[in-house]
Amino acid sequence: MNKKSEIHITVELNENNLPVKMNWTSSENNESGDCKSFFLALWDEKAQSSLHLNLWTKDMNVDEMRQFMHQMLLNQSDTLKKATGDEALAGTLYDYSHEYAIKAGILKQPTKS
Repeated sequence: MNKKSEIHITVELNENNLPVKMNWTSSENNESGDCKSFFLALWDEKAQSSLHLNLWTKDMNVDEMRQFMHQMLLNQSDTLKKATGDEALAGTLYDYSHEYAIKAGILKQPTKS
């Protein structure tokens, strides 16, 4: 018998249908928490296309969004490496993530001596 696991995301909207509060629960280990943002990407095999749902609350500030994006880029690099074994392509994405972090002010530009 196959094991099932579920993740539920609850989004509380204001009168303008904008997210004001979000939380998630997981059936695995009964985990839960609040979040300010989530990005969901699904692969539609039939259409050979990705579907995206990206939401964030009004309380998420710009610096948090920049940091969130940086961490997602790093995660995508790691996922690409694990899923395909293509270290060169994953390295390219990792390098871009580093460049993004410098431009976003998350990391400092290395000084040349």
